[in-house]
Amino acid sequence: MIAFVFPGQGAQKVGMGKALADASPIARATFDEADAALGEPLSRLCFEGPEDRLLLTENTQPAILTVSTAVCRVAQSRGAQPSFAAGHSLGEYSAHVAAGTISFADALRTVRRRGQYMQQAVPVGEGAMAAILGLDADGVARACVEAADGQVVSPANLNAPGQIVIAGHAAAVARAGERARALGARRVIPLAVSAPFHCALMKPAEDRLAPELRALDVRDPRIPVVANVDAEPKRDAASSIEALIRQVSSPVRWDDVVRRLVAEGARTFIELGPGAVLGGLIKKIDRSVTVQSVEDPRGLDTI
Repeated sequence: MIAFVFPGQGAQKVGMGKALADASPIARATFDEADAALGEPLSRLCFEGPEDRLLLTENTQPAILTVSTAVCRVAQSRGAQPSFAAGHSLGEYSAHVAAGTISFADALRTVRRRGQYMQQAVPVGEGAMAAILGLDADGVARACVEAADGQVVSPANLNAPGQIVIAGHAAAVARAGERARALGARRVIPLAVSAPFHCALMKPAEDRLAPELRALDVRDPRIPVVANVDAEPKRDAASSIEALIRQVSSPVRWDDVVRRLVAEGARTFIELGPGAVLGGLIKKIDRSVTVQSVEDPRGLDTI
């Protein structure tokens, strides 16, 4: 059984999607569709940069969504058909485009505003994120509770065993990192991000995005999409949208998502979009499964 998985923010790079667009009319048409939906040349930003503009959250999110959708469409045209889908944070939107829950154009416009709302929720410099390596989930949660001191800090991405990202107020994240070291963490790595994603500080962004998501014309997904917020397969449009709303200020439970996909019978994971971060995480979670990361014509030939 095949599961399609889609990367989130952080996978972006200048030049992404260009080789595929040059080689595939389906991919080229996907980039043209994105340009038309947003009313600007997103494709040029993906292919040529500049990097500083690509790194703006409001651009990064639709750019990764577009590359992932282009790769997915070409893969499906060549016979790759999944039984399940999932995505890491932003990638959950790519999964719902693949599943037919949300139209590509609606998803593009929604994730652009999602990026804007998330950026505007916390003034630059007030929030932070850090990766905690070598400490289990209970230890990270304890470090956050003991370091909060009236501020927000909490697990934001539970990516794999011993790899958890925390988010919140910058000072609280720094304190939690020190506490995590004292509890046995091997490393604490501050992340270069523009906002503290997937924590309570994102609630204003969630509240702004919620009515827009609920107003979209949506359909029941053709295949179940396992959600970040609860690692449960979403099989209807309403629960899919509610999961996307809650996701904004809730932790990404990627470890649980992968384990749920395996429990449902997934033995082959195909990562569609820029980079290979999810493939590495999946192998840390379950070494018995087959993983293939695809972003260019060569990767498509392999699958």
